[in-house]
Amino acid sequence: MENQHLKLRQRYTFLDFLYYTALGAIPFYTAAYAIANRSVSWLFFYLFMSIAAFFLVYRHYCSHCPHYTREGKTTRCIFLWGMPKFFRRRPEPLGFVDKSVTVLAAFFLCLFPLYWLLQQPGLLIIFFLSLAVFAATIYRNECRQCIYLDCPMNRVPEDQQ
Repeated sequence: MENQHLKLRQRYTFLDFLYYTALGAIPFYTAAYAIANRSVSWLFFYLFMSIAAFFLVYRHYCSHCPHYTREGKTTRCIFLWGMPKFFRRRPEPLGFVDKSVTVLAAFFLCLFPLYWLLQQPGLLIIFFLSLAVFAATIYRNECRQCIYLDCPMNRVPEDQQ
């Protein structure tokens, strides 16, 4: 299957969006639940910082993506459906700052809740397993056929680009 040529995904459907949203919601809600069990104020901080991280990634990463830079006033991809395009389109490759902001935002979302998850081993297991399934599903099903060729995770073979 490694040598099989996959067709690049030019467009996504609303069902694609729902699938990946549901898959990504499991680790996020597990983390939020673990934090809420111990501290509502830290939960609000986590939710606020998650929203801030979302907008930073939307600005620094997504504004470069072909799904963002194409026609229309809203984004239609596996992570965002119907989200207004608040930021100017930037079709050039990701810069160092863009990559750094994206990686730091992802690290925050994954590392911040560890203190509370470590206190609840069952939730910690659910968090890591669901995060692994989410990442593996994206990598396996999307990265080999993604039109965002400048993405560091893109795995489209050179002969298909």
